[in-house]
Amino acid sequence: MHMGYNNKLAEYHMNDVKLECVSHENDLGVIISEHLKCEKQCSEAARKAKRMLGMIKRNFIDRSKETIIPLYKSLVRPHLEYCCQVRSPYYKKDIKFIEGVQRRATKLVAGMQEVNYNDRLKMLGLQRLKE
Repeated sequence: MHMGYNNKLAEYHMNDVKLECVSHENDLGVIISEHLKCEKQCSEAARKAKRMLGMIKRNFIDRSKETIIPLYKSLVRPHLEYCCQVRSPYYKKDIKFIEGVQRRATKLVAGMQEVNYNDRLKMLGLQRLKE
């Protein structure tokens, strides 16, 4: 992987074997890109969280606060919070993308579809992901 913008894209060899050049690398679930941006990490975290949220929506009929919130906290939120110290999204689009998963999860609770997002968070005892 060539880091930064001003590199010469040199070829590297190890034991007379050319090393493959990649644009991003996954290590322990953290995706590092050559430009050191966390866009791919945020999109992968949101994708996994959305899959879990869809599984909850398909398999649980009871949409009460007592059912959805513990499921969200145990199955969905860990995907969003994993390695947040490493990636720490600072672009508004990444923050909005990840926060959209929680916004969608709060709408799963019965009677919360028409309530403002900030009010839903207060009523459900949750806080924004950036906090």
